[in-house]
Amino acid sequence: IQTHDRPTAYTHEGARAFLRDPKSELFLLAVTNMVAEDTFYEGADRRDERFAHLVHSVTQEDPEWMQRFVPWLRTKANMRSAAAVAAAEYVKAGGPQGRKVIASAVARADEPAEVLAYWAQEHGRRFPQPVKRGVADAVRRHYTEYTALKYDGLSRAWRMGDVIEMTHPKPVEAWQSDLFRYLLDRRHHPESMVVPETLSKVARRAELEALPAEARRDVLRERGADLLQEAGATWEWLSGWLPGGMDAEAWQWVIPSMGYMALLRNLRNFDDADISDAHVRYVQEVLADPERVARSRQFPYRFWSAYRNVPSLRWASTLETALELSVRNIPALPGRTLVLTDTSASMMSPVSRQSKVRHFEIAALFAAALAAQADDVELVSF
Repeated sequence: IQTHDRPTAYTHEGARAFLRDPKSELFLLAVTNMVAEDTFYEGADRRDERFAHLVHSVTQEDPEWMQRFVPWLRTKANMRSAAAVAAAEYVKAGGPQGRKVIASAVARADEPAEVLAYWAQEHGRRFPQPVKRGVADAVRRHYTEYTALKYDGLSRAWRMGDVIEMTHPKPVEAWQSDLFRYLLDRRHHPESMVVPETLSKVARRAELEALPAEARRDVLRERGADLLQEAGATWEWLSGWLPGGMDAEAWQWVIPSMGYMALLRNLRNFDDADISDAHVRYVQEVLADPERVARSRQFPYRFWSAYRNVPSLRWASTLETALELSVRNIPALPGRTLVLTDTSASMMSPVSRQSKVRHFEIAALFAAALAAQADDVELVSF
């Protein structure tokens, strides 16, 4: 982070302060920007406007830096919406290699729609070629049978069929061509939609959905876990499809096919349903596995949030292990280190409208992680 040698500005509270250069300012904003969220000192509109302005400024100054920064922001810093906005505004600012930058901002199959939705909201529905081609590249990488079943919900404003229709991605193989056609038909002609033979997961899901309600549990009792995996079933889908809701039996069928984040967020539900000891051990092993922690790309505070929200202590050791694994890339700090943690009123608000975790909790968590890596440390809350 670079600043001027002497105070050159004033803080919100009127104290003398240093101005940062645009790259430093953009970096610090990007890694904390949830997009469209108010903060203590800055409203959402003003914050989003400042973010876009900084992207334009740095794009004009050093587009190659931005080309490296956007994929880092999405894949290393794990900032989803901020990366999508940065990529879109990079194109709007006229940055070269826009197609590559757009594609690099997408890491999940529901994000191509997010890029298009942002552009349409901020800049209209005339999409430039770098946006369309970059989104199409991302679609080819991320649209699969499983992601179609998971993310192409009827309640979504931008369906996968809309994305395909807008960007015209070239399928990588014959099965993906069939998938694109299926998604377009599902969007526009659901009454006459036919599932191609190449889409086995989609076909198996359709078979399950056609079962009468009174027969569903009996079918799953025969080979529930395998059947749900074959159908690409998520626990959200199962909870709405299965009569009687998510009891221990239902959770135990779907747990083997649940992803890391889904397991982490459902620990309270597992306790409430009283799942078997064998399934508890399975969940504990998954959550504490170093490779799975790394692949999950969960923010460290997610483990703290899970610990705080579960009623039992049987997950405590597992969550502590997972948390330690998630911060193990913090470098060791030689010599004397002073770690300051802000716990003032401005840090008491939640990190987003959907979260109960407050800013000061995240600050304290990272302060403790830094202190654990330091040779000689003073940890101060102010």
